[in-house]
Amino acid sequence: MHYSIGKFSKLTRLSVHTLRYYENEGLLRPQRDGSNRRYYNESDYQWLLFILRLKAVGMPIKEIKHYSDLREKGESTYLERLILLEHHLQVLDNNIADLLDNREKLIEKIHFYQEKLTLKKDLN
Repeated sequence: MHYSIGKFSKLTRLSVHTLRYYENEGLLRPQRDGSNRRYYNESDYQWLLFILRLKAVGMPIKEIKHYSDLREKGESTYLERLILLEHHLQVLDNNIADLLDNREKLIEKIHFYQEKLTLKKDLN
């Protein structure tokens, strides 16, 4: 199935502007018809879902672009892509550890205030 940019926008819930931005950044490479209109297919849709997943876990557009360029070169770049993804996984794991540490500190502070309020209530 082929999708015009408008239909692809509705399918992906991304604006036409965002799709064009991703194309200008080299992340999406839609095909063109005889009238030079963009069209997208299922493969583009699956690739976009992966781009959005990388973006959702904090990978910068520059790194996603690098990954996309490697992907475009084919199987000879598997090792480079693996290294890039493993590196970002480590960054993500570090961010998760930091978030969990910050969460724990917030819980400690919440308990502190709960205890203070309980003691104050008991004294009254």
